[in-house]
Amino acid sequence: MIFFWFYEASFTNATIFLILVVATISLCSVWASMKQSFIPTKIQLLFEMSYLFIVNIVKQQLGTIGLKYVPLFYSIFLLILASNLIGLLPFAFTPTSHLAFTLTLALSCNLALIIIGFKQHGLLFLKLFVPKGGPAWLIPLIVVIEVLSYLLRTLSLSIRLFANMMAGHTLLHILASFIVGFLKAGFLVSAVAPSILVIVVIGLELGIAFLQAYVFTILLCIYLNDSYHPSH
Repeated sequence: MIFFWFYEASFTNATIFLILVVATISLCSVWASMKQSFIPTKIQLLFEMSYLFIVNIVKQQLGTIGLKYVPLFYSIFLLILASNLIGLLPFAFTPTSHLAFTLTLALSCNLALIIIGFKQHGLLFLKLFVPKGGPAWLIPLIVVIEVLSYLLRTLSLSIRLFANMMAGHTLLHILASFIVGFLKAGFLVSAVAPSILVIVVIGLELGIAFLQAYVFTILLCIYLNDSYHPSH
């Protein structure tokens, strides 16, 4: 399908599984809200605990001023977490192992944070790049370093998430290929060790999936705090 003369939109594995992730989160959220009761069901408890988890993160990093952004951070957290986890299913694809997705997400978030910073402080937001107490002759160099480090936030957010998810799933693929190769060759005993490693790596990947969603979210909270409090 082609839109305009300069852009071609096509459905890739990342697109399909990202749609599945969003649809799954939406359906589970509706189901949890419809099943509300004084004694929460398992899915209601899961969503309530995850929401309170994000609320506590926002309060710790931003205080009460950040509570209006909780729905945004919660949505980003669930999106990344579900995208990480869906890749552990057989024959599935991990959207967060696609650099185009992580880079787009990080770039859009950081652009929003810059807009918030200028909206709150105007040109005074630029104080973020001028640390207090520094030698006057070093200020130009420090400003350049601060601007570059600020711009690199997009790359650090996206590449950290992309690299961790890509590395874990690549390792699983390699171990699984060893298992298939041993089984085809008739070396059943030799397939035991990589099978055990696959189980261990899957357990590790479950932890990494949550950790990367947590790290991405808490870093966004820290960066938003800089937008509200630009002075060093």
